[in-house]
Amino acid sequence: MKTITSHPYATPADLGAMIKLLIEARPAERVAEFPSIEDVREFMGVESFQTNTRLWEDVSGRLIGFAIRDGSHLMFEFMPHHDDVVAQIMAWAETNGRLVNENRLICGCSDSDTERMALLELHGFVATADCSLLMARALHKPIPTPQLPSGFTIRHLEGEHEIEALVALHRAAFGTENMTGESRLAMMRVSDYEPSLDLIAVDPDGIFAAYCMCHINHEENRLTGRNDGYTDPVATHPAFQRLGLAKALLLRGLSLLRQRGIDTAYLGTGGQNIAMQRAAAAVGFRVESERIRFAKQLPQVETK
Repeated sequence: MKTITSHPYATPADLGAMIKLLIEARPAERVAEFPSIEDVREFMGVESFQTNTRLWEDVSGRLIGFAIRDGSHLMFEFMPHHDDVVAQIMAWAETNGRLVNENRLICGCSDSDTERMALLELHGFVATADCSLLMARALHKPIPTPQLPSGFTIRHLEGEHEIEALVALHRAAFGTENMTGESRLAMMRVSDYEPSLDLIAVDPDGIFAAYCMCHINHEENRLTGRNDGYTDPVATHPAFQRLGLAKALLLRGLSLLRQRGIDTAYLGTGGQNIAMQRAAAAVGFRVESERIRFAKQLPQVETK
């Protein structure tokens, strides 16, 4: 008898079930780990993520697992004691990966989550040298006043009409087209989004030079019993780098988070992004944990 069924993401009800599963499946201290509640909400606000998301249910119709594929990157969660669904998640991910000509799958895992590491290795994933860092900064410590180059100012994003310029800044800063107007709008349309925390550094002519998107997820804080905020993503246009803009934006963001009663600020950055790590360290951030990247090569499909 078939006890597990699956279907593609279809409706907001699916999103609600995914959030419920994430909360129930994880211990409280891991609720805010990537992909967090806020991450999943943002993803499901983008059509390409919806198209590449699948849900698995038990015989009673209860959601027991979900998976989101973003190119070669795989994110998944499942209910405890339902390891049997993981094999189906992996089979789906491998099939879909080959359909879009991906030659491997990539999964991230906290360096303290030994159970998830063992699970990934069981399914053929191997730890790589790549990682991302989670950095933390206590807000009870003094926060210096930001120092900006002459003529530069920091303000918040005025609204959705400025998305095009912001996306262009992000793409130039990271040399990627991963950020789209749709994905940035999804980030701004979650319930906890505060425009006054979405910071932009502009030059004397009003050109976007750098940004820092600060945010507070109140639902996650209630679940974890913590009082955390975030100061990422951060990006500086190549034409304006080495002017101290990232540092100034971070300091402004830290002050705004402290004004809202936040105890600790976090930011994530790539293990290879030395410039961001230095800017964060300069304002008091320290590495708290690493997220290890695991990879699995997909078998080649023979063609006749």
